[in-house]
Amino acid sequence: MSSSTAHTAACRLSLTWSYPTRHISIPRRVLAQAASLHVLRKRLEPQNLSRGANSRPSILTTSQAVNMSTRSGHRVPIEPQRVDAPLTQAATFLVVTIARTPDAARIVRSVLSGIDGLAKNVAIRDLSAAFACTVGIGSEAWPSLTRASPPAELHPFPAIYGQEHTAVSTPGDLLFHIRSERRDLCFEFERQLLDALGNAVTVVDETTGFRYFDVRDLLGFVDGTANPVGPDVPDSVLVAEEDAASAGGSYVVVQKYVHDIRAWNKLSTEQQEAIIGRKKLDNVELDDAAAGQQQSHKSLATIEDENGYEHDILRDNMPFGSPGSQEFGTYFIGYSRRLWVIEKMLQRMFLGDPPGLHDRLLDFSFPLTGTTFFAPSSDFLKRLDTGDD
Repeated sequence: MSSSTAHTAACRLSLTWSYPTRHISIPRRVLAQAASLHVLRKRLEPQNLSRGANSRPSILTTSQAVNMSTRSGHRVPIEPQRVDAPLTQAATFLVVTIARTPDAARIVRSVLSGIDGLAKNVAIRDLSAAFACTVGIGSEAWPSLTRASPPAELHPFPAIYGQEHTAVSTPGDLLFHIRSERRDLCFEFERQLLDALGNAVTVVDETTGFRYFDVRDLLGFVDGTANPVGPDVPDSVLVAEEDAASAGGSYVVVQKYVHDIRAWNKLSTEQQEAIIGRKKLDNVELDDAAAGQQQSHKSLATIEDENGYEHDILRDNMPFGSPGSQEFGTYFIGYSRRLWVIEKMLQRMFLGDPPGLHDRLLDFSFPLTGTTFFAPSSDFLKRLDTGDD
């Protein structure tokens, strides 16, 4: 979040707490940090994007958005394929493979072309719950399913073999990123979706995530601070004129990480902060290490091109787990206009920069999956069920 946005939000907070007998002052730095975390946690629909297949996204002005909200009062569901939909309290990450039969492809096309109606059927039950579903299609399924040329960068997730850790590559033809403020809406949509798909698909991974306190992961740190905001979102997330046929879509990479919480908790807070690159309590960013030295996770996940321009991705990570089974994890999901940005980030993490100095977070967090998808525009999905098989 920009410093001006944080300052504005902070100014809306009272600078003091008044009591009959006491007057407690709160430092402006603490207020600004609290405002930053509040905006990150809520991420209340930073813009309304219209994803035409061959056009750049359009963004509602602030006055238009306010007027629409005032008139509708949550009467309109979130539009389909909103990769920048609000952060929610619950999410389901569903990855499936498609049976290699003509009937299976036909069924899947029919379901995907009508998924807007399926989502509306669930979302209408509580429009304040911010229900949304984003569909991603994998590279192997793309030709037979879409009968269209693939997006320019779309290819299978490449396994990365570091000296100590490996980013595994796992199968997946379709991703359904299902999210809502209510867990029961995610459940009901997934039930109806799988009923419609039937034997045409096989579930290979189903992960249920939840929001943890002030958008923290189970390691105790705020997650998603580096996300783009405002007008930077479409520029970072949505394919544009560089690939006109795929304009309005987004590349999606998912990885399911499990954490060794016991080993992590044996570290001191200072050791944990050095690995992450931020303070644990207030999320303040630490200085980067000198060139050639061990870099923090924050530094390794910061990607610049050859001209020194920094490229952002949009993360919607979610904690998952079960204390009873000693499972603690983070489901990483990153949306990007440019697939190479996420791939370079993972290479820096697993191979190290400089090589050999891998991301120390990987000593405590281990990927079980790794799959790449492309989330096309909603118009593209609607056209899937047209033409001859």
